[in-house]
Amino acid sequence: MKASIKILLLPVLIVLGNSLLLAADRGTLVREAVIYIAPDTTSNKLGQVERGRELILLDKSRNWLHVEALLGPTNAPDPAFVLDDEDEGKTISGWILDTGIVWASTPNGDRILFGAAVDSEDEASRRRGRRGAAQDALRLYRRIYDIFPTAPQAGEALYRAADIQWQIDKSDMQSRPSAREKESYLREGIDERSMKQVMKKFPDSKWAQLAAFHLIDNKLCGDWQGSSKCPEKEADLYEKYVKEHPESPAAPEALYDAASRRAALIEIYKTEEQPKKSDQSKNLAISLAQQLISKYPQSDWSSRGQTLLFLIQGGVPTYGNAIQ
Repeated sequence: MKASIKILLLPVLIVLGNSLLLAADRGTLVREAVIYIAPDTTSNKLGQVERGRELILLDKSRNWLHVEALLGPTNAPDPAFVLDDEDEGKTISGWILDTGIVWASTPNGDRILFGAAVDSEDEASRRRGRRGAAQDALRLYRRIYDIFPTAPQAGEALYRAADIQWQIDKSDMQSRPSAREKESYLREGIDERSMKQVMKKFPDSKWAQLAAFHLIDNKLCGDWQGSSKCPEKEADLYEKYVKEHPESPAAPEALYDAASRRAALIEIYKTEEQPKKSDQSKNLAISLAQQLISKYPQSDWSSRGQTLLFLIQGGVPTYGNAIQ
């Protein structure tokens, strides 16, 4: 009796096993693809799948693949970064031609995706680049981490995806009237989740250090309005970052940002009739600029620090409308 049951169940288990294997096969496109209702280019088109969209393999038929894909406008948020269910776009199943798709089993798949992402990022930087190229790059970088989480470039790819999203969100935030508010809490901040994910998944890496540097943006003032409070706070933030992340690729920039704010305070304190604090700020600005020059001599920020030091020591104001 038991043997008969096993024999009857065997074909079912084989079919179920194959279905599970197919359903677990995830990939992504390095090209745009039309998704059809049937495995035939003359059949009705269901939509267009952009580069970097995740595909779930459901079935195969000759040179066609039956897949599940997420569709949406070119600038729709990626599933990894959506905030609400209604923002996810439309998931549909259909047929696409079996070309230009990278699967987890594709040899050098992580490098192929990285190259495609870099190409899209370069395209986005061009004056007349391909529409939606930045979002393509974001999705392609993200898919590297999703499909090849242990690849050597997975950390960098996850950071690059987060960085593109950050720049898009930052540009949007700065276009709003609230961006000019003095206090940071008076404006809508940039979503930090993608950067914090980099820090969580790749702690102690340079990508985590760069992500931490981005988070300072949400703590900066929109407009100093000539008050010492903002540059004081911002200088402290950048100095703290350098102290905590001295080996970060962003450390030279943070040190320059701190020095430039201390330099600005030289004039701001004068307008507030605080000559002692003005002198203290001058000494701090000189010290920070000298630290930048000596510790990071090969950085472009070091050269900028040299210019800043020259101006400070020469008594040239670096903030305000003063003309000598």
